[in-house]
Amino acid sequence: MAQGFDPTAATNAYLATLSPEAHAKATAYTQGGHWVLLGAAIVSVLVSWIVIRTGVLVKVRGGVEAKRPHPWLAVFAVVAVDSILEGLLSIPWDAYAHWWREKSYGMTSRAFGGWLSEHFLSMAVGTVQALIVFALFYWVVRRLPKTWWIWSAAGVIVVILGFFILNLFFVEPLFNTYKPAPPGQVRDTVVAMAKQVGVPSDKVLIYDGSKQSNRYTANAGGFLGLGRIAMSDVMFKKDADLAEVKGVVGHEMGHYVHGHVPLTAVVFGLMALIGFFLVDRLFPLAARLLGAHGVTGLADPAGLPVVSVIFTVLSLLATPLTNTYSRWQEADADHFSVVHFNEPDGLAKALVKTIEYRADSPSGIEEFIFYDHPSVRARVQAMMDWKAAHPKPDAVSDGPAPAPAAAPTVAPTEAPR
Repeated sequence: MAQGFDPTAATNAYLATLSPEAHAKATAYTQGGHWVLLGAAIVSVLVSWIVIRTGVLVKVRGGVEAKRPHPWLAVFAVVAVDSILEGLLSIPWDAYAHWWREKSYGMTSRAFGGWLSEHFLSMAVGTVQALIVFALFYWVVRRLPKTWWIWSAAGVIVVILGFFILNLFFVEPLFNTYKPAPPGQVRDTVVAMAKQVGVPSDKVLIYDGSKQSNRYTANAGGFLGLGRIAMSDVMFKKDADLAEVKGVVGHEMGHYVHGHVPLTAVVFGLMALIGFFLVDRLFPLAARLLGAHGVTGLADPAGLPVVSVIFTVLSLLATPLTNTYSRWQEADADHFSVVHFNEPDGLAKALVKTIEYRADSPSGIEEFIFYDHPSVRARVQAMMDWKAAHPKPDAVSDGPAPAPAAAPTVAPTEAPR
């Protein structure tokens, strides 16, 4: 350990760069988000129940079968109607949770019209994806009524990987414009980093992330050689700290190099195996409790909202497990960044700015249940511990970065994902 350097004191110094008022606001925002998670589940169940009680999906399925009895057509019609109805019924909640609340806490400056237009675009994309997923789902249920839940779980892995690539190259460009990053120090640094760790360096892109947020962020996505490095244009509009850039981009590269995307697909496929098994057993009971009159069984697409309710409840109950897995991934990516690029202070500075929307020091139970990233305090402490154990050869002083008297005025950095 470098003489005179205290990792815990350095961690406290970093956290002190935000004022007590900023910490209090972050805690209110974070803890309010826990209630938003519960509220979203309740709204989802309520919306599905409303659709069930109207009987509209039974009528749509019956109408299609009466005119042209083909199961694929019935599934497409029912899924399309259900996606549109549930999407429209959910708009008031979505506007509150994803626009009004964000705006009230200063997390976005977008006008409601801009948010709403993108929300409708998201609904359209989601409807197309739902048509693909549930067409395959109901085909498997019809063909393999006894073991459908096993084969469907395997299908989840394929769907996650397929949609990841489709979203990367076709869906994300619907919301933002991606173009080659301009020549300069930031681009040269990122290209050199990519070559160092084997991430494709021929696709270094910049996108207009500033239209959604003032946070500067980056991501490196893909697998099996398919991927790209994308940086928000905010990085180029402000005086980017190269140490932060290296820390954050190195984190994203960690996700790529360590194969977190395919690993996540496998993990969620295993979780889906349990979920589908429970759906198979619980569907008749849930259909009766929800009053799904006219639904003939699990293979009937008119029962889609019943499946949705079961999965919503199961997903809520599984939140601590999924968050635990996510926290492990994020910690692993942090470690990759600091091992390969040795910018503990850069990553620490970026992490501290995320306190604006993720309180830094939750209780153990709060972090276990609700946090999909490790606490900022834990992550910064890990960086400072690394710094103490691996001082840079040219370091004159290993003390923490100077703390400004007030909260930083630069754009907050989005949490490394």
